[in-house]
Amino acid sequence: MTKTHIPPAVILPSKHLLGIEGMSQMTMHQLLDRASYFADHLQEDVPQTLKGQTIVNLFFENSTRTRVSFELAAKKLGASVLNISVAGSSVKKGETLVDTATTLNAMHPDILVVRHHASGAPQLLSQHVDAAIINAGDGRHEHPTQALLDALTIKRRFGRIEGLRVAICGDIANSRVARSNLYLLGGLGAEVRFVSPSTLLPPAIGDMGVSIYHDMTEGIRDCDIVMMLRLQTERMEGRETPSQHEYFNLFGLDAEKLEAAAPKAMIMHPGPMNRGVEIDSEIADDHERSLIQKQVEMGVATRMACLEALAMSNQASGGVS
Repeated sequence: MTKTHIPPAVILPSKHLLGIEGMSQMTMHQLLDRASYFADHLQEDVPQTLKGQTIVNLFFENSTRTRVSFELAAKKLGASVLNISVAGSSVKKGETLVDTATTLNAMHPDILVVRHHASGAPQLLSQHVDAAIINAGDGRHEHPTQALLDALTIKRRFGRIEGLRVAICGDIANSRVARSNLYLLGGLGAEVRFVSPSTLLPPAIGDMGVSIYHDMTEGIRDCDIVMMLRLQTERMEGRETPSQHEYFNLFGLDAEKLEAAAPKAMIMHPGPMNRGVEIDSEIADDHERSLIQKQVEMGVATRMACLEALAMSNQASGGVS
């Protein structure tokens, strides 16, 4: 019997995982291979590579799905996990982010998982703590582990990423997921398109090297993956979109629009979904076409690979950035 190949733990070139931009293709493949291994063995014992490590989930924005995913990932690898509720923390009393970093640093955690409403907050924290930082989403900047789990979902379904056509549709301007997926999927050889009203595109879109479509049907034509994004009204100033009903008619994904995509096109959404706004429930719940639940399943395995990579990288470097 041939022994199954087990991808080794990944050693990252940096102490922190702050984004996908600048990540080498080799590191992308290594993280996805290791995550896929974990996905195949989630119900089994895996190497306790984080035993003795302390992971702190520091979430300044609510996201039960992402926080629980990181917590499960850390515990499966043997780590101790502390969840800090910002609503009850000193931050609400006027403490600055740097003050919070100094306080946390005195507790000597090994890895901080940081989610923040301000772009660049994890980067700032990384300059004031000894722990490794994983960006769990910062403002409109990046969400690297979401992009990695999206790529893992695609690769396990299609067997590849290179050569696939991926349409990312909706609120691009406010989406850190769109940006990270562009860097990752584009870096792995996919053709990435942005499909959006002009009012929901970032100002520097011309510098991102991506095809832009303002017509939903044309934008998803012949695409293998149609990834829908939530309208992030909390980040808007109220003038970016028409009514939700009109938005759905123009840019919401339904069965009629989906006919323009490739015959076996799959549907994705990072969640949470606004049903009837950016996606029709019939499409979201179509077990033949929707990968949305599979994305959730891949979250734990992906975050296991990322947490392990940071722990192993810092051990290899002696904890020095």
